[in-house]
Amino acid sequence: MLMRLPKLIGIAVILLAAQLSAYGAEVAVLRNGFSIHIERKETLGKVTRLYTGSGFMDVPTEEIMSYEPEEVPVTPPQPVAQSSPAPAQATPMQSAPAALTTPVAKSTSSAPVDIDQVVREASFRHQLDPDFVNSVIKAESNFKTRAVSKKGAQGLMQLMPATASKLGVTDPFDAKANVEAGTAHLSSLLDQYHNDPIKALAAYNAGAHRVEQYHGVPPYHETQAYVAKIVHDFNTKKRAQMKAAATAKPAPSQTKAPATATTKKKKPQQASVTKPVNPA
Repeated sequence: MLMRLPKLIGIAVILLAAQLSAYGAEVAVLRNGFSIHIERKETLGKVTRLYTGSGFMDVPTEEIMSYEPEEVPVTPPQPVAQSSPAPAQATPMQSAPAALTTPVAKSTSSAPVDIDQVVREASFRHQLDPDFVNSVIKAESNFKTRAVSKKGAQGLMQLMPATASKLGVTDPFDAKANVEAGTAHLSSLLDQYHNDPIKALAAYNAGAHRVEQYHGVPPYHETQAYVAKIVHDFNTKKRAQMKAAATAKPAPSQTKAPATATTKKKKPQQASVTKPVNPA
């Protein structure tokens, strides 16, 4: 499972506590530092059953520190074009009102954009796995080009105004500019942390100064859940690709060996398993 093409980086499957649904109503904060996005909960004696979007998990009640509402990027309402009804006695020679004859300038960010193509191009330029970039975008904005968080982060990769300005982005809602800048920032963080994806993701979410302060992932449930969500999504894609590749392999030849030859049935090789990498 490669995340950065020339520099081999693996992210393996992390703890069950990190298997999060995309967006839940609450976040269960555990004593071990992980957070779980849940839709509802049910206490069964000393065990609490946490329901996620894909099932449920039983966690010792004493291991749950608190429940907090989840922060979700807020998408501003889109302006709705209003058309003026035609006059009741309109004739073919009657001109439209002056207000409607003035051409309306459209922002380039509203033009249809192939986000998948934009991600592939930016990933190629910055030597990242496009699946990894897509996992970051999914966690940041769920692919909404005009998403705005409560803290003011904007666009597909949720650039803060100061970061966008530093990277030369004048319109954070321009999908191509946003992804290019966000991918470049993510690539520089991977360089800074010697291709450690966990620290790079934590710095992207909480800031590099926080990673330096705590020598790893900060003890913030939002950041820990963010890192776990991206790792889980990325690993899910890679597992699916590996299964598809295994299924696509041609079946062994059914041709029998000559009677004079002695053949041994080879034991099928086991797929190699990447050693799990736990968050710092």
